[in-house]
Order: sequence, then structure tokens, then C-alpha cells
Amino acid sequence: MARLVLLALEFSVLFFGLPLLIYFRILPNLPIPYLILVGVGTFLFLYFDPDFRFGPFSWDVVRQHLVPLLVRDALFLIALGIAVWIFAPDLLFSFVKRNPRFWALVMVFYPLLSVYPQELLYRAFFFHRYARLFGSGWGVLLASAVAFGFVHIIFGNWLSVGLCVIGGLLFSLTYHSSSSLLLTCIDHAIFGDFIFTIGLGHFFYHGSGLRF
Repeated sequence: MARLVLLALEFSVLFFGLPLLIYFRILPNLPIPYLILVGVGTFLFLYFDPDFRFGPFSWDVVRQHLVPLLVRDALFLIALGIAVWIFAPDLLFSFVKRNPRFWALVMVFYPLLSVYPQELLYRAFFFHRYARLFGSGWGVLLASAVAFGFVHIIFGNWLSVGLCVIGGLLFSLTYHSSSSLLLTCIDHAIFGDFIFTIGLGHFFYHGSGLRF
């Protein structure tokens, strides 16, 4: 029982306490440095944990799940694109038009510097570490999604939080069904790159200046 209490306390501090400290500027708002530190720390923790095994970066698993994944993602992304076109047409493709070279860099480096560290933490580490708290089914799926959405309060707007709760649930479902961190990273990268491409990236970086 004491171990579960300590685990719950650890979960609360890591996934709710620290984002709140960043949101209230008690800690500096530096997402990329934090992500790099988190990525390195999480990787080392999992690597040296004898009870965890990194799944192989197998393209066979990716090929097996890729088509249904792309169909599912396309439905969500088309709906999101239509919503931007209807409710915020000035944003549509604004990033690509304004700075195509920087957009191209984001398309390449966002999956490497942002997606992989996040998926290490919110899927591989989260599912392994907190299954004792939430179980291995819908409990851990929903907890991972909520924690993933909540950290985006550091960007100071409800849109990023709401979209990331939905995205976090989709990524959690991908990881849960495939056990493939590679496939989950591909899933996350598709969503992230699409969001930046259609002009919603403004809501996902700390310089947006928006607040709740």
C-alpha cells in the first residue's frame, strides 16, 4: 500500500506539479531543453530497468498496423483541417506561406526533438511505470491521455490542452495495440506536423503569449 501511495505521489508531482510550476513561471518555460532532458533521463531509466524491454524498431509491426492507422488519422485530420478552414481561415497554411524554410525544418526536427522524448515518457515509461496504479486497460490509456494533455497548459491556451488529450488517447491506443514505440512516434509525428502545417502551431509553442 505504501508503495502505491508513493507511486501516486510521484505521478502527481511529475505530471501535474511540474507543469503547474512551469505554467506559473516558477520554473522557466523552456520546452525543448526540458524535452531533451526528459528524453535522456527516461531512456536511461528504462534501459537500466531489468523489468522493461524496448520493443524492436520493427518495420514489420509498422507495416502490419500502418494502413488502419493512416485511415483513422486521416478522418481526424480532415475534420481538423475543415474546422480551421471554417472557423479560422486566416490561419490555414499560414506557417508554410510565411516561412516555408522554417516550416520544412520543423517537419524534420519536430519528430526527433519533440515526438520521441514525449512518447518515451507518456507511453513507454508511463505504461510500464503506472500500470500498478491504473491497470493495463482503459485506466492507463485515459490517465496517459489526460497527463499528456495537461502538460500543454505551459502554452497557456485551452486548444492545445484539448487537442492533446484527444491526440494522447489516440497515441496511447496505438502503443497499447501494437507495443511499438516506433509506430506510436510515427502516429504522433503525423498529427504534429499536420497541426503545424495547417497553421495551428501558434498554439503549441511557448512564445504564443496566450493565457487561460
